[in-house]
Amino acid sequence: MKRWYLGITAIAIMFLAQTAQAHISAVHEASWSTGLAHPFTGLDHMLAMLAIGLWAAQGHGARRWIIPLTFMAAMIVGASLSWAGIGLPLVETGIASSILILGLLIASTARLSLTLSLMLVAIFAVFHGQAHASELPQTASALLYGAGFLFATALLHALGFTMGALIRQVANPFWFRTLGGGIAVAGLVFCVAV
Repeated sequence: MKRWYLGITAIAIMFLAQTAQAHISAVHEASWSTGLAHPFTGLDHMLAMLAIGLWAAQGHGARRWIIPLTFMAAMIVGASLSWAGIGLPLVETGIASSILILGLLIASTARLSLTLSLMLVAIFAVFHGQAHASELPQTASALLYGAGFLFATALLHALGFTMGALIRQVANPFWFRTLGGGIAVAGLVFCVAV
């Protein structure tokens, strides 16, 4: 097993483990934990974030880290717009479409230009950020809630990337096609359900 896999696992365990909560109010604790849990409470968010990691793992060089970071940055923009009272129309349709398109990109092993890839990822992430922000509890800290869902997003990206890296090691595109196809079908179901 490569050392960086162990590093990702160690970081995840460290942050998810029960830690001492001295001097942290219940509101702050709830803010962080609610934000951390939110991406895991909906299959649509989990699939999209895993798909970003899988798609990034199919790339080479800098695109392997630029794609997930762009998603996270644009997700912050989407959340910030929502918290500022600027809501976007068709958020659920945008999320469902992102899953469908990401699944197709993974399954087809499409190699889009970096510029087009980043534009797509940013658009998708703004919709996800809007959805995450809309779930902010009234008494919660937006900063801690946002940090929680951002960290959960990073974990899901890392998990998707690790899966993709393992698939690349066995050099079998069947698994990319299968996982991408499954994600695309789920995205289609979400699109029909919206």
